[in-house]
Amino acid sequence: MTARLNYRTANPDVMHAMLGLEQAVLRGGVERPLLELVRMRVSQINGCAYCLDMHSKDARAAGETEQRLYALTAWRETPFFSERERAALAWAETLTRIADDDVSDELFAEARRHFSEEELTTLTLAIVAINGWNRFAIAFRSIPGSYVVPKA
Repeated sequence: MTARLNYRTANPDVMHAMLGLEQAVLRGGVERPLLELVRMRVSQINGCAYCLDMHSKDARAAGETEQRLYALTAWRETPFFSERERAALAWAETLTRIADDDVSDELFAEARRHFSEEELTTLTLAIVAINGWNRFAIAFRSIPGSYVVPKA
């Protein structure tokens, strides 16, 4: 596989805008391990190998276990995830597949039960952002395996 272009350098204004979304997400009060689970799940749905590689590494660096990462595609059938995480994953799946169905009042109520208004807005932006990153990585064929977790 060969990358089609390097979108990270092709248009600095676009990259600046995308990184601005990420900075807003990181300041939004949702815990980093949960954000990484959501990014992983959305990337699984979209089939983004580059983002799966990246966010599995970031999730491990944030303390995530292998067991939970391996079971993420079947999160509903496992006891490994908290109610808050389940609400976030359901929200992420629905928003990622928004063309398939509406966001139900029941799903919204469940999300609101576990997240403040600020957190739910942040979580939604995280989902919007990872869907965007997935589309960049897939469209321009980013090569998985090269990502290295930044040193803190």
